[in-house]
Amino acid sequence: MCGLAGVIHLRGEPVARETLKRMTDAIAHRGPDGEGHWTDGSAGLGHRRLAIIDLSSGGHQPMLAPDGGAALVYNGEIYNYQELRADLLARGHRFRSTCDTEVLLEAWREWGPASLDRLNGMFAFAVWEPAARRLVLARDRYGIKPLYYWTDGTRFAFASEIKALLTVPGFRRDVSLPALHQYFTFQNIFTDETLFEGVRLLQPGHTLTVENGRVGAPVPYWDYRFGSDPLAITEEECVDELFRCFSGAAVRQLVSDVPVGSYLSGGMDSGSLTAIASSHLGRIHSFTAGFDLTSASGIELGFDERLPAEMMAHRFKTEHYEVVLHAGDMEQVMGDLIWHLEDLRVGQSYPNYYVARLASRFVKVVLSGAGGDELFGGYPWRYYQVAGSRSADEYFRNYYAFWQRLVADEDKARLFRPDVARRLSGHSTFDVFRSVFDRHPIALASSEDYINHSLYFEAKTFLHGLLVVEDKVSMAHGLESRVPFLDDRLVEFAMRVPVRYKVEGSLMQGAIDEDDIVKRQRWRESSEGKTVLRKAMGRLIPREIAERRKQGFSGPYDSWYRGESLDYIRRLLSSPQARYRAFLDPAFVAGVIDEHTAARRNHRLLIWSLLCFEVWLRKFM
Repeated sequence: MCGLAGVIHLRGEPVARETLKRMTDAIAHRGPDGEGHWTDGSAGLGHRRLAIIDLSSGGHQPMLAPDGGAALVYNGEIYNYQELRADLLARGHRFRSTCDTEVLLEAWREWGPASLDRLNGMFAFAVWEPAARRLVLARDRYGIKPLYYWTDGTRFAFASEIKALLTVPGFRRDVSLPALHQYFTFQNIFTDETLFEGVRLLQPGHTLTVENGRVGAPVPYWDYRFGSDPLAITEEECVDELFRCFSGAAVRQLVSDVPVGSYLSGGMDSGSLTAIASSHLGRIHSFTAGFDLTSASGIELGFDERLPAEMMAHRFKTEHYEVVLHAGDMEQVMGDLIWHLEDLRVGQSYPNYYVARLASRFVKVVLSGAGGDELFGGYPWRYYQVAGSRSADEYFRNYYAFWQRLVADEDKARLFRPDVARRLSGHSTFDVFRSVFDRHPIALASSEDYINHSLYFEAKTFLHGLLVVEDKVSMAHGLESRVPFLDDRLVEFAMRVPVRYKVEGSLMQGAIDEDDIVKRQRWRESSEGKTVLRKAMGRLIPREIAERRKQGFSGPYDSWYRGESLDYIRRLLSSPQARYRAFLDPAFVAGVIDEHTAARRNHRLLIWSLLCFEVWLRKFM
């Protein structure tokens, strides 16, 4: 796990090492164990290393092939690298190290882009081929590791984080209005755009080639295929196979030459990972974030998951650590958090930042349960919105209305300043939403089809946003976060599991507001989703955990934003000097705060996003 950067001068001028050094210095937190820089005329590569596998100098990057035929910078882990290494040895390749970086380099030399189909792992990498004057960028199937790029027509620059691109001479900082429009609609960005004008995020499962001074278009090499080839097996057979796939995935991702720990909430996904890790590694470290509920009320009183986490820590004999968050902790960390996030996405992520910081004090690798919900139907209240659709058009309209998480189309005239609204008049977030489905052409003829379509959408958008955030908050502390649910073999199996094994009960209920804080209370008699996963994981964890209602990682923000955090919110968003005023109407923002304070509407997601945007402007613009 590392940070990479590089520059190509498209007109042939030589790249200065000082440029690469500035780029890698900006992302030094990603790799405290070493740095390297290499140039080949108009091409330059830089790297910061977080040593996880083969801690010796044999894993130093940029890594060059012995004959000089290729140079590689890479961020991630290839979990099947030992299998690939054996195959490559049989084909005559020789190795100087035991790290997966060299295996990746030799795999590329043997198979080229076809090697991507053989890699089971998380990665973002750049390989330079001097003879062809060709650079290839690649990103893993699911988008676990980020890779950003920018060009002004004379230079092409890329990096693991945007802040490295900001150091490139001549980079101009501007806000991308189409990306801003997406963010305040979806609390996410569904295209390859970012809030930085001109900066693109290479999409998951894509490559991009720069050759002989020309920048090509991104090319897909993989995509999700939910429901395209359903398994013809019984539910019991499905549970057995899922348990085998999951166990194999978790064990594969324990490979490390440094200590491995695990996040441990009160839920099934992290608990199952902790169970397997403990059985193979012995006494591991586990980490939980809890919340001070002194000022909480109603359903918020169940938001602190420390008790079930402590129960599982006792059961699996982990060395368990907790951080307890209070209302004022958001204000204290906001500046650092936004600096590291830089690419604003889903979720109120400062608790993730705190628990990652805690974990980094004890381990360099931590297991995360991300992906289980998106693969196995963990959000049934979302599927109820559309499972009974009578046509594709009805499906897309209803689902789009649901995913306007922050500001609905009818309110955007009040959200944006008039000049910004005019510049956005031709930009449709519905078209952006609809385009996500372009590469998932399954027939929409049944409730299962609609739900599979929704699983595809959420893996491409919501899960991807969570993964971008997870990378930033963990790497801010030099911590590698691994996501075993996104093992290739497990994902391929999960996409074939019939929907009826994932979600039980009637799907034809009334719609639920995503921001309705009591939404789960209203579905006590309905399926909580992940049925087959619950049955499989019940072999690893206590029954009361496997059958426990889903609890998101959320603090009592509804109460905090009306109480202890309100002063901070007003200081930041009601100030005449607030920078968001160049883009958003302050009267609209004031109305949002007033409505939330008076408990007329729950605007916790929107208020968080407004805070993030304001701090982002102060940090980067």
